[in-house]
Amino acid sequence: MRQKNKTTEPAAITRTYREGRKVTSAEMNLPAFLAAILILLAGLAVNRLVTGQWSVFHPWVAGVTIFLAVYILFALKVANQWDRAVVLRLGRFDRLKGPGLFFIVPIIESIVQLVDMRIRATDFSSESTLTKDTVPVNVDAICFWMVWDAKKAILEVENFYLAIVLSAQTALRDIIGTHELADMLTHRGVLGQRLREVLDEKTNPWGITVQSVEIRDIIIPKDLEAAMSKQAQAERERQARIILGTAETEIAQKFSQAAKEYESHPVAMHLRGMNMLFEGLKEKGSMIIVPSSALETMNLGAMGGLAALSQTRTGQDKKESEGPVTS
Repeated sequence: MRQKNKTTEPAAITRTYREGRKVTSAEMNLPAFLAAILILLAGLAVNRLVTGQWSVFHPWVAGVTIFLAVYILFALKVANQWDRAVVLRLGRFDRLKGPGLFFIVPIIESIVQLVDMRIRATDFSSESTLTKDTVPVNVDAICFWMVWDAKKAILEVENFYLAIVLSAQTALRDIIGTHELADMLTHRGVLGQRLREVLDEKTNPWGITVQSVEIRDIIIPKDLEAAMSKQAQAERERQARIILGTAETEIAQKFSQAAKEYESHPVAMHLRGMNMLFEGLKEKGSMIIVPSSALETMNLGAMGGLAALSQTRTGQDKKESEGPVTS
């Protein structure tokens, strides 16, 4: 989760898209311009052969040359590999042309728009939308879509790009209102799949298919974020206490089983006590308080004395090996 970034305005997106996709003479008529120049040069050569002079123009040759040059200039068009040109004849849809070079009939036919057939990505968002459990959230998403029928996209919708953005925002708000915040945070993939199905069902009659929808970010208020952090911390503490209690129960069960074993085997209990005392006496500076009853029953007094004597002798031998200290 992050802070809300700058929102995308559908009108600004649509204006940029229209400006980038409008049909311009520089985009489509450069090959036609070159072809018209070649026709004029060829006409001059033919005129030189007919008249025998460069300064004298034959009316028929000049007229035909100019007519062909103007016709090619307005009739020859070119479309990129990913574009489809929508051709209208006298205001009615006639055909789709492209990619590559193609011809139209000037004045009678016209190209209204080039349709990009590639997969495109559109980002959209939903601001301050209430979830099912009345939590205001801001959701950012990305929609991947493509035009599979340029005829329907142009004839059925005035501006299919704007329609995609507005439909995606509306569908996103509807889905947010039917889901709780916890479900949205943990099941983003399911939310995106449901959103894709809704959008694809709506845009398919327009000749547009939605490939996928990805939920990019879910933004919640700062106060709620802090409360959720405290809740998660409390949940972790609860789990830690439960684990500790379970461990204590298991330890008690093991001690109970050990007590039953020692009850039926007193010698094992004595050996265990002697081992614990010996391990404690090995540590330097340690002091162990043992009840007198244990000393009498397990003969621990003699053993403790032997261990103390052993430690004393070891200390004396160490001092003798070091020798006298000279100043």
